[in-house]
Amino acid sequence: MVPLSIYATYIQYMSVQSRGDRSFTRYAGAAAIGFALLIVIANLILVPAGMPAPGSPPDRAVEFFTSATDLTGQVTIFLPAAWILATLFAGGALATVLRSARPETAGWAYSGFAGVLLQNLTFTGVVALRLAMSTTTDPEGITTLWALHEALFGLNGTFLALAMLGLGTAGFRAGLLPRWQFPLGLVAAALQFTSDSLTPLIIDGGAALGPIGSTGWLLWVAWLLAYGYALIRRAPDESTGTAPRVHPAG
Repeated sequence: MVPLSIYATYIQYMSVQSRGDRSFTRYAGAAAIGFALLIVIANLILVPAGMPAPGSPPDRAVEFFTSATDLTGQVTIFLPAAWILATLFAGGALATVLRSARPETAGWAYSGFAGVLLQNLTFTGVVALRLAMSTTTDPEGITTLWALHEALFGLNGTFLALAMLGLGTAGFRAGLLPRWQFPLGLVAAALQFTSDSLTPLIIDGGAALGPIGSTGWLLWVAWLLAYGYALIRRAPDESTGTAPRVHPAG
């Protein structure tokens, strides 16, 4: 009787843990939406204020970062929260697809999770460079930092592409994402990767190539919002412990 009682207690504990893990799915979905909104707000503040676009000459950067309208510091205040939300989203997406009955999703899911972590790390460097440029009045120093900023900012899209390819493929194969979202992520990833590959040309004054990455970024935001909604819908009803039925892909 004792071993049976212990086993029953263990099963009950694991059941509670499973419901707890599944309830995190809802928070991960909300984190994805919050992350998307924060990065959109940051750009809505910086771009109208005159933030130089990729491929802009160094003198534009010097003019912006030494002007009284530089809002880099104010925007930086809430960006750490964006990176936390991005990590929560990636962790929730990873946990959700790993619970699927399709073991082949694991490799894609881990790759996408790594992409989110790497983009967090890289963009931390981008924001740090912007903050450094906003705290100096030395034109030569800003010119040097701007060149490094351009390189990091351009190559960061590699990890956005990896995140969309990995988590998008895993989510689609696990039956989490609708069919239309999978090609959306692929197109966005392709645009980001193309822009990354053209980074040397963009830095060399190829501002006309900038819209490739910008379009990919806008699609990335739409992809994030849709993924967040899919995670919220997938989260179980706390009163029943059941999740909405999702038809497996393929």
